[in-house]
Amino acid sequence: MNLDLEGLLYQVSIWLLPAITLHEAAHGWVAWKLGDDTAKALGRVTFNPIPHIDRFGTIILPGILLFMGSPFLFGYAKPVPVNFRRLNNPKRDMVWVAAAGPGINIAMAIVAALALHIVPLVPDVASEWLWDNLNNAILLNVILAIFNMIPLPPLDGGRVVTGLLPHRLAVQYALLERYGMLIIIAIIALPPLIVAQIGRDLSVISWILGPPVLYVIQTIGLLTGHGG
Repeated sequence: MNLDLEGLLYQVSIWLLPAITLHEAAHGWVAWKLGDDTAKALGRVTFNPIPHIDRFGTIILPGILLFMGSPFLFGYAKPVPVNFRRLNNPKRDMVWVAAAGPGINIAMAIVAALALHIVPLVPDVASEWLWDNLNNAILLNVILAIFNMIPLPPLDGGRVVTGLLPHRLAVQYALLERYGMLIIIAIIALPPLIVAQIGRDLSVISWILGPPVLYVIQTIGLLTGHGG
């Protein structure tokens, strides 16, 4: 479905904010249950999106990418603070805390896929709208889950790798975090600028994410009764 600017912003408002809100709240909730109540004490274990909004990552960056015509709309929330040293087993529990965010996005995608079964019961005037929005929810949550599992700090996948590596390698790998976000933004934002100059498709992020996103969506479809 082709969306105008107003329609796209509407979709972002009803799916991106809940997705990143639950993503960050999940990190904080798992950390709290595993011994660190830092996020809980700061009011970050909440469904309220306002404490999770990052001025640049949630508002400015998606707007810039939208304005530049990027094929991949990306945003992020304010990271939930976690004191890994306060976790019951810091190295092991780091993996669970990091995986909680992508995990809740996959869970939301599964719920949306299950909800597709109720669309035939909805009046015709609303059924197309509901179908489109539930499909958007599946796609957005799967993209967020897969993207965040890219093994590059400070993304969740980078923290999972850090938690699984032997200590010496983990310390060295964690040093990538100071450059990680710059690398990610460059991968997302630079290709549209290059395309404008040479007229070729250089969507690196789509090339990286496309196959695993498609596979996960197809798997969710099979698990929720939408397979062929």
